[in-house]
Amino acid sequence: MFEHLTAQKPDGILMLMQMYREDPRDAKVDLGVGVYKDATGNTPVMRAIKAAEQKLWEVEDTKSYVGLAGAPDFNDAMVNLVLGTTVPRSSVNSVATPGGTGAVRQAFELIRMANADARIFVSNPTWPNHLSILDYLGMETVMYRYFDDETRGVDFDGMIADLKTAKKGDVILLHGCCHNPTGANLTGPQWDEVIKVLQDTGATPMIDIAYQGFGDGLDVDAAGTRAVAAAVPECLIAASCSKNFGIYRERTGILMLVANGTDKAIAQGTLSFLNRQNYSFPPDHGARLVTMILNDDALRTDWMTELEDMRLGMLSLREQLAKELETRSGSNRFGFLAQHRGMFSRLGASPELVVKMREASGIYMVGDSRMNIAGLNAETVPILAEAIVKAGV
Repeated sequence: MFEHLTAQKPDGILMLMQMYREDPRDAKVDLGVGVYKDATGNTPVMRAIKAAEQKLWEVEDTKSYVGLAGAPDFNDAMVNLVLGTTVPRSSVNSVATPGGTGAVRQAFELIRMANADARIFVSNPTWPNHLSILDYLGMETVMYRYFDDETRGVDFDGMIADLKTAKKGDVILLHGCCHNPTGANLTGPQWDEVIKVLQDTGATPMIDIAYQGFGDGLDVDAAGTRAVAAAVPECLIAASCSKNFGIYRERTGILMLVANGTDKAIAQGTLSFLNRQNYSFPPDHGARLVTMILNDDALRTDWMTELEDMRLGMLSLREQLAKELETRSGSNRFGFLAQHRGMFSRLGASPELVVKMREASGIYMVGDSRMNIAGLNAETVPILAEAIVKAGV
């Protein structure tokens, strides 16, 4: 049987990581892997996580399963973090998931159960795993315009024109903040226009919010998601704790279904059913730490302080890089880097120029020129700027 298996397409980012490890140059710069790094290149354990782990070690008295939906206090804490008081808690159904990817996968499974003919509208470009999972599930994908290669901003007119072709029963996948891979975000007024299209077409929004707190702050980053949830009869929200709590390996996420016109018992039961089919009970260690932090004033304050330091650090790197490039190029054409938000920006370089920067200067970024700003520090920013100008980007 297994002799009929065929080779799968290798993951481009994992291949890039391997190439970086094998590069003997001291001055090489890794901008490919999508994790937060501090100035020393380390992905630290946040202070509040350390404190919560110590406290948990002292009081935890069982490793038995949590419920199929995860611990209720985790679900409540995360719904409050993402949605605040935008919609009544009674309108939100939720399940804990193994990371944001688990939430995305469960959302797609739920959509397929509800409407096997649903088309999923996805931004061009988007996080590659969105498309990989949709392709694996055999779901129809429609790409909508999003990134303008000339301005390195949002092609909003193109986006709206494409979204207007959606219809009731379709799903429009949106990035809540810190768009991956481009870093180009919607403004408040643009979110309002997207909501108008959702209301006119009857399409269901699905929001992937994986970087809350990394852009303009916890509440500002969630503003678009909250506005959508309050304005439409139903929506899906996939949220991740990997980045803003720094617990990548704990695989902690949540899927929310906001549905005012759906029987709550059926909706919640279906979400729990999907968990049962995929992995039964979700992991709890990371979820327990997040719950402790969000429900303890001192831990929450320290977490928010450290998260804000991380956010401001990335903004500082963006501004430094934009200034270095302006000085070296004699042009302000790279000003978009200071306007983008989150960990990523799409530089707008061709795959050939990306290879040129890697071979000539040891700059490692994904082939579409997505670079992880958090992979930089004050010393490597000038190295990157020089490589970009030298390559003729």
